[in-house]
Amino acid sequence: MDDDFRLMCAPLQGLTDSAFRRFHTSLAGEGVEYFTPFLRVEHGDVRRRDVSELAVSHRDGVNLTPQVIFRSADEFTMLVDTVIAAGYDKVDMNMGCPFPPQVKKGRGAGILMRPDVLAEVAERVESYSGRVSFLVKMRLGIDCADSWRGVVELLNAMPLDHVAIHPRTASQQYAGEIYYGEFESLAGELRHPVIFNGEVRTPGDIERLRERYPFIAGVMAGRGLLSRPTLFAEYRSGQEFDAESRRRAALDLHRRLVDEYASTLCGDTQVLSHLVAWREYLVDYIDRKLLKQMYKAKTLEAYRQALNRAM
Repeated sequence: MDDDFRLMCAPLQGLTDSAFRRFHTSLAGEGVEYFTPFLRVEHGDVRRRDVSELAVSHRDGVNLTPQVIFRSADEFTMLVDTVIAAGYDKVDMNMGCPFPPQVKKGRGAGILMRPDVLAEVAERVESYSGRVSFLVKMRLGIDCADSWRGVVELLNAMPLDHVAIHPRTASQQYAGEIYYGEFESLAGELRHPVIFNGEVRTPGDIERLRERYPFIAGVMAGRGLLSRPTLFAEYRSGQEFDAESRRRAALDLHRRLVDEYASTLCGDTQVLSHLVAWREYLVDYIDRKLLKQMYKAKTLEAYRQALNRAM
């Protein structure tokens, strides 16, 4: 496989935390790039739990870039300074979050409709020259797939490591048509390396994207990688793993997460609540009856018993 082709794990709130990244990198191998779920400002300051997560993650030894979401240049500066203070020298700028509460506040994909703010952010980016590398993860727009045209020159004016593009609008969330034509147009306008993000679920998907877009520098997978944790390992090996190997790897990863959360969170209720978000990513590997037992479990012991039966 091409050693220069980049494989990236998209950040997902409540899922791709420090524990996941640490365990997954042992499965996927070195070189996979990870990103923290976005750091944000609340009540005039950076969320304390985000700062704590940065400190923990810095010791993990994975290839990690903190991601920030902002609605003003001042928020951007506050967040970048926090990232630097935590010992990092890379920052991923979130211009793609599709969730309405963030978009309505002008964050995430909402920043694409505020070129005046983005122009000020671009100036701040320049002020960090030599200290921090910046990268961008973006959508095509909020409702219109060609809204990127209003900010592409601002993106080109910034010294960016790469731009990861999810070729949908924010209003589509994670479903519906992928605008391949707009992706091609945006990629053609950008002066930066381009990463393709969206519906990357199998090693064959990666191969087809590389054949269709030989110019892309890498791919980013989020939900597809959580559903198939072996995805990058399979791609690197040059062949798909059999169904049983994929199942064992996915369930072993989940078991390790359960053990980690049991040792770091407070009590069964908190641990079980934290695991709820994983339900949809286990449906391909666990009998529905056992999966139902796991998520109806009132104790961690009952959850583990059902998981052990599944394994």
